[in-house]
Amino acid sequence: MTVRFFPTLISVLICALPLSAQSDTTSDEKTTAYLKQFRSDYMKSKSDKKPGSIASYYANDIRLMPEFQKTIIGKENVLLYEKAFLNRFELSDYTRTANEIIDLKSRVIEIGSFSEKLTWKENNQSQQVKGKYLDVWIRENNQLTLLTQAWNYDHGLLWEEQLKWNTLPVADVALQAHLPIDNPIRFELAALNRLMEKVISEHDEKIWVQFYADDGSFMYSRTPVVKGKSELGTFFHEHAKGLPVFEKLDVRNDRVDDLGKYVVEYASHIAIIRQGDFSGVFTGKDLAIWRREPNGSLKIYRHIGMYD
Repeated sequence: MTVRFFPTLISVLICALPLSAQSDTTSDEKTTAYLKQFRSDYMKSKSDKKPGSIASYYANDIRLMPEFQKTIIGKENVLLYEKAFLNRFELSDYTRTANEIIDLKSRVIEIGSFSEKLTWKENNQSQQVKGKYLDVWIRENNQLTLLTQAWNYDHGLLWEEQLKWNTLPVADVALQAHLPIDNPIRFELAALNRLMEKVISEHDEKIWVQFYADDGSFMYSRTPVVKGKSELGTFFHEHAKGLPVFEKLDVRNDRVDDLGKYVVEYASHIAIIRQGDFSGVFTGKDLAIWRREPNGSLKIYRHIGMYD
């Protein structure tokens, strides 16, 4: 049932003020400068091969969500991962560029691109690599601490299996306990995720694209950033053509940060698939920034996905 009403001009203005303030996601000069300094220090840590030099930026429970590697949680474990990476690969010419900073008050999101030359030390094989990242910073007492780093690549790599380290301490998030559905936001996301499972399983690109805001973007694996409803529609149309048969697909979350108009969701999936004579079980992870639209619907504003 639709309820119609005709608010006065004064009430419209009063209601519009908090919405206008809430939609302002531009970072201030202090925040922008701090993130710029981190990017500089981060690139230097790569060139100097000293990952510990930027540990002071990390939250104690920092979460890494790398492509082809299971989630890593905790400052010490992150440093173990970085050292293992440098032991296996020679990295040079690393650059990182911020394309967008979204200030959500208690969280600050930075989205950007990176490039690097990677050489697998075992066979001296090199590849120029390009990718994209999404960092989540937490702001407490006016201080920023790096809470999450997620990234994937714009193309296939020569040695994707070599980007896995089975001996490192990891969090196999897809197989661990997930959040109980005990509040309205978790209930809403659970319902959306159940629909997402059905839509993907049925290769229904027309409904799939409706999960995204008109100005939404998706940073999918082995693909450049897809921006806007038109590009997203084209992407899902082509992507759905190559999908396998999903015998089972389970999408859940293990962390949800409710920021009011925006919701940060840490999700994972288990997919049991078959395609021709091939079958297998795969897991992956997602980081989505949902936004409450003027009509009350919750839409994906920014989204990055990584395979395990």
